[in-house]
Amino acid sequence: MKIMSCLSSNFKFAFLALTVIWITVMSSSLAAVDASNVTTIGTGSVTYDRRSLIINGQRKLLISASIHYPRSVPAMWPGLVRLAKEGGVDVIETYVFWNGHEPSPGNYYFGGRFDLVKFCKIVQQAGMYMILRIGPFVAAEWNFGGLPVWLHYVPGTTFRTDSEPFKYHMQKFMTYTVNLMKRERLFASQGGPIILSQANPPTSSSIYSYLVENEYGNYENAYGEGGKRYALWAAKMSLSQNTGVPWIMCQQYDAPDPVIDTCNSFYCDQFKPISPNKPKIWTENWPGWFKTFGARDPHRPAEDVAYSVARFFQKGGSMQNYYMYHGGTNFGRTAGGPFITTSYDYDAPIDEYGLARFPKWGHLKELHKVIKSCEHALLNNDPTLLSLGPLQEADVYEDASGACAAFLANMDDKNDKVVQFRHVSYHLPAWSVSILPDCKNVAFNTAKVGCQTSIVNMAPIDLHPTASSPKRDIKSLQWEVFKETAGVWGVADFTKNGFVDHINTTKDATDYLWYTTSIFVHAEEDFLRNRGTAMLFVESKGHTMHVFINKKLQASASGNGTVPQFKFGTPIALKAGKNEIALLSMTVGLQTAGAFYEWIGAGPTSVKVAGFKNGIVDLTASAWTYKIGLQGEHLRIQKSYNLNSKIWAPTSQPPKQQPLTWYKAVVDAPPGNEPVALDMIHMGKGMAWLNGQEIGRYWPRRTSKYETCVTQCDYRGKFNPDKCVTGCGQPTQRWYHVPRSWFKPSGNVLIIFEETGGDPSQIRFSVRKVSGACGHLSEDHPSFDVENLQGSEIEKDKNRPTLRLKCPTNTNISSVKFASFGNPNGTCGSYMLGDCHDPNSASLVEKVCLNQNECALEMSSSNFNMQLCPSTVKKLAVEVNCS
Repeated sequence: MKIMSCLSSNFKFAFLALTVIWITVMSSSLAAVDASNVTTIGTGSVTYDRRSLIINGQRKLLISASIHYPRSVPAMWPGLVRLAKEGGVDVIETYVFWNGHEPSPGNYYFGGRFDLVKFCKIVQQAGMYMILRIGPFVAAEWNFGGLPVWLHYVPGTTFRTDSEPFKYHMQKFMTYTVNLMKRERLFASQGGPIILSQANPPTSSSIYSYLVENEYGNYENAYGEGGKRYALWAAKMSLSQNTGVPWIMCQQYDAPDPVIDTCNSFYCDQFKPISPNKPKIWTENWPGWFKTFGARDPHRPAEDVAYSVARFFQKGGSMQNYYMYHGGTNFGRTAGGPFITTSYDYDAPIDEYGLARFPKWGHLKELHKVIKSCEHALLNNDPTLLSLGPLQEADVYEDASGACAAFLANMDDKNDKVVQFRHVSYHLPAWSVSILPDCKNVAFNTAKVGCQTSIVNMAPIDLHPTASSPKRDIKSLQWEVFKETAGVWGVADFTKNGFVDHINTTKDATDYLWYTTSIFVHAEEDFLRNRGTAMLFVESKGHTMHVFINKKLQASASGNGTVPQFKFGTPIALKAGKNEIALLSMTVGLQTAGAFYEWIGAGPTSVKVAGFKNGIVDLTASAWTYKIGLQGEHLRIQKSYNLNSKIWAPTSQPPKQQPLTWYKAVVDAPPGNEPVALDMIHMGKGMAWLNGQEIGRYWPRRTSKYETCVTQCDYRGKFNPDKCVTGCGQPTQRWYHVPRSWFKPSGNVLIIFEETGGDPSQIRFSVRKVSGACGHLSEDHPSFDVENLQGSEIEKDKNRPTLRLKCPTNTNISSVKFASFGNPNGTCGSYMLGDCHDPNSASLVEKVCLNQNECALEMSSSNFNMQLCPSTVKKLAVEVNCS
């Protein structure tokens, strides 16, 4: 067995795990593999050399995709895996989330969204490989980095160092998980289905990878000698599990031979393993980024993702993983951060709702297909590097058998270039790579997107009363409400002088903790006599807070995803006599990473009131009375078995702008089968449930309208999360995914807890619909058919660029909104005619496409006037509606 390590950038925490495959160290030469030296797994074998993994004696180029099983639901898993495979993916990767599987010490849960075995078997049935990252620390923008909160309160425990209680519980969980995998015979070493047929893709195979620890090298020095002892212990412990598969440790910068160090970043083409005898592996390619409440929405262009992948394989890479390929949803209170949104869409190739994101998914699918066609040449030859200009170069992989593949790169992020390669001119757009699978014909250019762009919208659907209701119009929807008390409800939990830490008190059993005290105001105070106000000043470690004075909401304040701490001042209305100050402190996901991150707290640290004759009144050390959680949470009124509780009060009109209010309505499922979301644009902040299932935190917190956003992203040049952002002045998250499988045909109970006040009558379901498609193609678009990469057929290839449009299943192209062959400009949704236009464009498109589910428009003289504007590189732009 071998231990692997991965190298990460400083600002992204997450990845690699254990790579379950038998691996033996091979010679550093690229000579033919000696089968007698290969360790067998059942009827299959996996080894590696400096160039790649070797499966059944053949080097393999692998594309991997991160899909986290608890960030979707079991009903979605087969479709997600199938869509990944259709997109040219070989491997599915996931973490194992300890705090989801062991909610309390010794109590294990592997059901529902956490049914890991079911997820693994779905991947196996699809004939794909799998990387399983046990962790147990995961980061991943997941609450508390995936570690159970209860573990922090086991006496003597310090996370991720030489702490006996931590090591005991870590080993116990990992052993339980490994034994579960063994019982299900999912390990390759058990003779499991790891056979890889010579056909592509494989028909019945499964590689499992396992991780002990994750990116520990980022923080090991902070733990001193204890950290070094822990890292060594973790490696030995993992090997003692006797899985028959290797274990990977991420982020060990001093990884000794035979440890394989890998790369995590937006770009890994320049990465080189520490040892020259190890393959070049990219464990995290970030095709997008995560969001935090109140921040802008980051997007990574498909052209740049493709550029990064092509450059990686151009420079000798053999395996890369997209983190994430499907991000999914942080249901319930699983989002970490703090301030990570409930949506974990990640701008991934498959969106949060399980739909392929065009053009990104389609563009990468084409890239994968072309790269796979170069597999033999890439993995069995060393490249020859040729300079084509100051920022232009070619890497050529060629052998005596005639196999030849070339990558032509233009690293100039501003200027297109024409280069000479083997006596032929090639046009290279700025910041792009052209791939020539036969060293002659361009089959793909990363900057030229030839697949369609889908037009996706969220179509509102009213909350209709259930079918059993005598009246089913929207106005007859029956609401029930329950009003929380502002401040201590029931019996106080305890009273203490000064502040307690929020997280240490709630132990993350709830987001909510009440801090209450009182202040006496004499009638002769100037602010009372002059009808003025006093000022309240609060400082907090995070994350958010609502201030109630005498049961009335006076102010709210919050940190953000960058700085969770905050301080604020607000005028407050006090009366003569005793006044109650009640602070509702809230967490928005716990810290996910960092040295000693489990000690980072939350809650107020200072409270003062100004405006009194005698100066500022400091309440910080006063007697504060505490109450953990909400009364509704204590009564479990959101659970399905308590939906008929007598505490609910029926109302014909739900109260608006009323804080601390629970709402309940019984509704029908939205018609159709499109994905469903809850539109919360008219609400404040809170939580939502359907039929007892946790939708998650909602908070349509708006970004600042004064920040900088883009209307169109320039893919050229290195990407960072602030480069291509949208949503200025808009809510970071307006819609909240409600999986279709959670709905019954009727009688669905929707429950909302609203903290600050909103208008529940404006709550709507929305269905995510693909309403149309666009395509924009030029006559110089690569059209070489890689499937005909066979000798003389290359010369005969006369394919023309072809624009393909497709509507969702059970819908057709109902109308053509725009069509122009010539030099149209603009982008999808805003195409415009140029000064060169074939007037027959629309009629031709209508003839070919109308009333069809999909159509293909070849840019040839049989369809268009190719002699039009002879000095112009002609383009075809089309936008259609689907219904």
